Amino acid sequence: MAVIKVDGKEVEVPDHYTLLQACEEAGAEVPRFCFHERLSIAGNCRMCLVEVKGGPPKPAASCAMGVKDMRPGPNGEPPEVFTNTPMVKKAREGVMEFLLINHPLDCPICDQGGECDLQDQAMAFGVDASRYQENKRAVEDKYIGPLVKTIMTRCIHCTRCVRFTTEVAGISELGLIGRGEDAEITTYLEQAMSSELQGNVIDLCPVGALTSKPYAFQARPWELSKTESIDVMDAVGSAIRVDTRGREVMRIMPRVNEAVNEEWISDKTRFIWDGLRTQRLDRPYVRGADGRLRPSSWSQAFAAIKAAMDGKQGADIGAIAGDLAGVEEMFALKGLMESLGSPNLDCRQDGAALDPSLGRASYIFNPTIEGIEEADAILVVGSNPRFEAAVLNARIRKAWRAGDVKIGVIGDFGDLRYDYEQLGVGPETLKELADGTHKFFRKLKAAKRPMIIVGQGALARGDGSAILGLAAKVADAAGAVTRDWNGFAVLHTAAARVGGLDLGFVPGKGGKDAAKMLAESDVLFLLGADEMDMRKRKQGGFTVYIGTHGDIGAHHADVILPASAYTEKSATYVNTEGRVQMTTRAGFAPGDAKEDWAILRALSDVLGHRLPFDSLEQLRAKLYEAHPHFAHVDGIEAGNAGDIAALAKKGGKLNKSAFASPVKDFYLTNPIARASAVMAECSSLAQKGFAQAAE
Repeated sequence: MAVIKVDGKEVEVPDHYTLLQACEEAGAEVPRFCFHERLSIAGNCRMCLVEVKGGPPKPAASCAMGVKDMRPGPNGEPPEVFTNTPMVKKAREGVMEFLLINHPLDCPICDQGGECDLQDQAMAFGVDASRYQENKRAVEDKYIGPLVKTIMTRCIHCTRCVRFTTEVAGISELGLIGRGEDAEITTYLEQAMSSELQGNVIDLCPVGALTSKPYAFQARPWELSKTESIDVMDAVGSAIRVDTRGREVMRIMPRVNEAVNEEWISDKTRFIWDGLRTQRLDRPYVRGADGRLRPSSWSQAFAAIKAAMDGKQGADIGAIAGDLAGVEEMFALKGLMESLGSPNLDCRQDGAALDPSLGRASYIFNPTIEGIEEADAILVVGSNPRFEAAVLNARIRKAWRAGDVKIGVIGDFGDLRYDYEQLGVGPETLKELADGTHKFFRKLKAAKRPMIIVGQGALARGDGSAILGLAAKVADAAGAVTRDWNGFAVLHTAAARVGGLDLGFVPGKGGKDAAKMLAESDVLFLLGADEMDMRKRKQGGFTVYIGTHGDIGAHHADVILPASAYTEKSATYVNTEGRVQMTTRAGFAPGDAKEDWAILRALSDVLGHRLPFDSLEQLRAKLYEAHPHFAHVDGIEAGNAGDIAALAKKGGKLNKSAFASPVKDFYLTNPIARASAVMAECSSLAQKGFAQAAE
């Protein structure tokens, strides 16, 4: 730690701090454009000038000078910095005047208006006139894809976007070419950016040079209602802010959550919002005798379900929960199935070999997302984290850049945005590691905190159970599970999966799994389950679909009950690391659509098996009574390390097929994404890019 005086106030700060961070710690406001806590230091905007006592007779850039570079006073007094002297004021005014020399005065049509750092700092630290009389410079706008809009005349060359794509996203797609007045930020060949995190440059840009293309000219920030919520596009559970106008979602922004997503979100999270408006189910539908779906009332839809269930035994009825289902509706559906005497429940549409009876540690990301930065050796088994959890993948890259992290991957997944050893493609390699005969095992064994990440590509197959046991055996043998570290990590792709496993939303005694229910159940309830091959559905079986979009499940349903999307309800989700999170309702569902738990409560009444709650509060009271850990929002109930040792003893037959990621198209993984025109355009560009790479 170091002691420093800022504007006469003495503070103690870590000695690796920059002067800018030390000034902020002391409560002083220091303007900046190029400096960002999560990016390398560029020191090129010069807005953060301060006066250093005992230093040269000129202001110093506080972002580029460290606390440890300061000299103490002649008698050992703490070094002093001033942020509000006449020298500093004049210097900042001069820098702002230079920045505004070529900046266009187009605030009325700029989407950054109202949220612009340049606008705010010009008001606070600038002057009211310019001495520049010459013509302003103009720069040609660049095409960098369907997500980010460029008006490069506004660019002040802070290079935040360049440093983000290179350092965090892991692909050098943006750069600065030319010198002086001819300097430009560009992709050089003007190709669409390919990073799954590219939308974050919109938040980083301190001016209106990079803005959201789908959101362009849609709304002003002061018109929007802002609601803090949680993302469900993957199992990471990124913290987001949903901005709405009326009942429409206008945009989705990231919130800072150091433990989960830092301040980044994936492009699917950010640009999914147009899919919340299109292809929505806004009224119940019942399939007529002619095979066509027709709009109906709620009472008619419930009557059709009741008629279909008359005379059916519990064993003939099944329920499958989809990837976006909240804990509350799964709890309500489980209660309804139990009251009907049915043991047929499943939240694993893909057939993943995960079983809550093996203990919570067997299916969560035990070391936590933040814990990735502590790992010094990582083994990835059957997972492509770049597409399955883009923000988590950025955390792996961060650990790789920060230290000597050895990464080994089993599976052929191409560019993961960091260097790794490809150890093999299938279970044979994992078996060699479990036996201790593979050379990478020595690196895992030598590591202080090794981590084994098991993906759904390894678990959602016939030998998934054996692979899970082998991965646990590797973790156990390599010393990845100790008193203070559990490095066994299951990476999920579905936001609903961990919550469903916590609830025990899996087949009961004698119950059928999702695939068998699809092929054998007389009456099947689909709670937003759209990722299954409905062509395998039993001929003549009756299907009830409760969901938000006219997707695969709805196309094959006999009765459709319209439900609320994740931005239209307060629902509990559990992310891949077992963290309990809660969405907040930002708007209302369209038409006659209702919240899922309310639909199930009303249906239970009609079926004569009334569920024991009448409100969301009563439902949650029952939920917390049965599963107390759901009451601890933002908390993680740690798994028992002993479960991993027990799991390691499981055997099973392995097949020889290579591991493949379940995410074939990053942009089209759920019904909301498939309804989004923006995601469809991104998917098309990505497929063209892969085709060109293959050539």
